[in-house]
Amino acid sequence: ISVTSFPSLDNAGDQLFLKAANGSIIHAVSYSDSWYQNAVKVSGGWTLEMIDTKSPCAGSDNWKASIDSGGGTPGRKNSVDAVNTDPAPPSLLRTYTLDSITIIIVFDEPVDSSLGATVSNYTIDGGLSIANATTLSPLFDKVQLKLNSKMSVQTVYTIKATNISDCKGNLIGSNNHVKAGLPEDAAPFDMVVNEILFNPQSNGYDYVEFYNRRNKIFDASKMYVANRNSSNAISSVTALSSLPYLIFPGDYIVSTQNSLNLQGNYLVKVPENVLEVSSLPSFPDDKGFVVLLNAQGAVADEVDYNHSWHFKLLDNEDGVALERIDPDGTSQDPNNWHSAASTAGYGTPTYKNSQYKQPPGINATIEITPKVFSPDNDGRDDIAIIQYKVADPGFAANITIFDAAGRPVRSLVQNAILGASGYWNWDGLDDKGRKLPVGTYVIFTEMFNLQGKKEKFKNTVVLARKLN
Repeated sequence: ISVTSFPSLDNAGDQLFLKAANGSIIHAVSYSDSWYQNAVKVSGGWTLEMIDTKSPCAGSDNWKASIDSGGGTPGRKNSVDAVNTDPAPPSLLRTYTLDSITIIIVFDEPVDSSLGATVSNYTIDGGLSIANATTLSPLFDKVQLKLNSKMSVQTVYTIKATNISDCKGNLIGSNNHVKAGLPEDAAPFDMVVNEILFNPQSNGYDYVEFYNRRNKIFDASKMYVANRNSSNAISSVTALSSLPYLIFPGDYIVSTQNSLNLQGNYLVKVPENVLEVSSLPSFPDDKGFVVLLNAQGAVADEVDYNHSWHFKLLDNEDGVALERIDPDGTSQDPNNWHSAASTAGYGTPTYKNSQYKQPPGINATIEITPKVFSPDNDGRDDIAIIQYKVADPGFAANITIFDAAGRPVRSLVQNAILGASGYWNWDGLDDKGRKLPVGTYVIFTEMFNLQGKKEKFKNTVVLARKLN
């Protein structure tokens, strides 16, 4: 059938659907060049063919490259035609958030649209409830949920789906729950560059791993990886994901150009956390910059790496990732990086680094006396005494006092050099010298040294006054 124009179909993947005259969607497919399952034919000149036309919504498992000598079978039965059973039930993959009351849940295949739109088939924890569910066309592999009340930031919710089936009638099984939450913008050092492969094997690709070290949720589509050019300006800015993708606390997210190649060269424990991009910024083999940007274009983390940071006795650096040792340590400290272990296959994309190690805690104590003090100048318990002891020299400390609502009210000590023991006094005033109300306060002490050792202490004290 000749037509005057034809839709543009991207080589790497696109969404294609067939509509009836009244606008209703008859069939849709979102293909990818990975469906070829053939490294030669993916380069061009061969069609993708459906295996079993009686399973039209089975997705990637029901497609592969044509085996016809002409490269395709237009107007004839497909060369790969066969019975393709689909015993696998649908699974929940992930969620993303449109606003504080709207969540999109993503399945690994199309689902029955009426069951997908049934509110009683979903539950969410955290005291929230679902008001409405809508199965989204044209692929029907996503469901939009509207909540009765708003989600809170820095809270991870769990959504569970039941009684959902695919086109073959397979009911959802154990993969029926998924995390959800409200993303926010990343501040500096919220998420860090955690692992870099800048010198891949001859058949491999660069990759960069990022680690969410905060109790926050981020959207990968609003974060960017970049480098710096010869003028030291940020360059080659690339979104971590073209689609919304939530990064939860403790997640390891990997950015690379070829996820299948990555899985062929390294153990990838969480394949869904590999975000494939069309091209990464250039990361030279000798030295370079890896820059992580937030939605505002501000630097969230940056590493000016050098191949000399690798283990000195390493015979060959090809295919060996550079791992961050302590995610809480300084990004630019060469001593905080090391070659990935050979026993881990020289790389640990999507999970904890093989060289992961946090500095040991400080042998120190903090004691507050008295536990209840009344700064009314009557000569009795007018000040809170913060006493400390440390076993080793060379430490410094910061002390911040917070009220019961978690708001900082007094910066008491900043970068104070510590002796073996000592103390500080708090008079119950805020930073502006004003009296604070009675109540419970948290004294947060942070001790550290230049070798990366650190410890945090939280002590409570009650500020009281005599009743008139």
